[in-house]
Amino acid sequence: MALITASRPLGSELQRVFPSRPFNVRFWDGNAVAATEGDGPTFFVRRPTALAHFLSAPGTLGLGRAYVDGSLAVDDLDGAFLVVDEWEPPELAVSDRVRLGLALVAAAAPGGLPRRPGLELILRGQLHSAERDAAAVRYHYDVGNEFFSLFLDESMTYSCAIFSRGATTLQEAQRTKLDLVASKLDLKPGMRILDVGCGWGSFAIHAATEYGVEVVGITLSEQQAELARERVAQAGVAEKIEIRVQDYRRLPQASFDAIASIGMAEHVGDRQADVYAQTLFDLLKPGGVLLNHAIAALDPGADPLEDLFSTRYVFPDGEPLPLSRVQLALERAGFHSEHVEGFREDYAETLRHWARRLDEHIERAEELAGVERTRVWRLYLRAAGHGFSTGLTAVYQVKARRPL
Repeated sequence: MALITASRPLGSELQRVFPSRPFNVRFWDGNAVAATEGDGPTFFVRRPTALAHFLSAPGTLGLGRAYVDGSLAVDDLDGAFLVVDEWEPPELAVSDRVRLGLALVAAAAPGGLPRRPGLELILRGQLHSAERDAAAVRYHYDVGNEFFSLFLDESMTYSCAIFSRGATTLQEAQRTKLDLVASKLDLKPGMRILDVGCGWGSFAIHAATEYGVEVVGITLSEQQAELARERVAQAGVAEKIEIRVQDYRRLPQASFDAIASIGMAEHVGDRQADVYAQTLFDLLKPGGVLLNHAIAALDPGADPLEDLFSTRYVFPDGEPLPLSRVQLALERAGFHSEHVEGFREDYAETLRHWARRLDEHIERAEELAGVERTRVWRLYLRAAGHGFSTGLTAVYQVKARRPL
């Protein structure tokens, strides 16, 4: 009997304190709260544990846990992000907050204390140490190569594509990006290039086949490296490309003509930013060029590590830095910055393509990665796209040179 009526007081309180609502709520026991402004997304509270998750970890972590374990669902993820961003609920009196809180606790009680979903990762050890970074990267990328192939383009390029220069397909936009990086590095036959965070080898293969350069690519993911080597061999450039599983801090002394770092610096973090820049500076020949392509936080006061859902389910220890912090690290190392270019809207469009492609292959995704991890990725791709669309994050290419 308790389960049948548990949500009714909570629904009544929601309607009372929020008389104007751009969303619907449907509870596990049939009770519902209808939107008063337009249709709005519908949040399905499928089990009391969804409320218990929120009570145990208020904010994005609790909501994320409920979404991952299926006790919370929504029929329109994009619409849900708009509600979160644009809806301005009225200021509640203390008495109203207390009544709403008590109703929330009473409705959550039948679910008991929820367990964290098994996918949640809490890393140990020193932040951004080589060992911890390796564990973080493996958690994100070792979902499986086929899983990523479901939403990436044929080149398996996992970074911002560039649509703003005329590309109409994801494949064309990624090629545009790879060509742009190559042109900024001024690649010439015979040059020796370092590809930091080489992923599945898309830039290395493009640079070797189109520009005749030799490439050393490094990644921390064994699965990535294995497929990258296969793709290098298939492209017929095995004699020009070496793929290593190696941390950038553990590269032996070398002298490269140019360095590409595409979508890797987000894993470096503030405390290692100067080490990162100095390491790449030391690996370059005098006169050599670095192209650093990375996501940037647009609010210098924000701490990306405070987003516990992202750091525990998507990008463990992911830390996009403000552009100013990246340039400061480069300048401290001795680089001279020559060109900076932003592609915020291009990344928003890239993520729309990825989210749509994943939805088109949702059944196969669930077979490969499981239902819960697929939920994480559907949420992440849309949340990231929303961040770029609304100006929370951006992506910048910084071209910097080691002086002669």
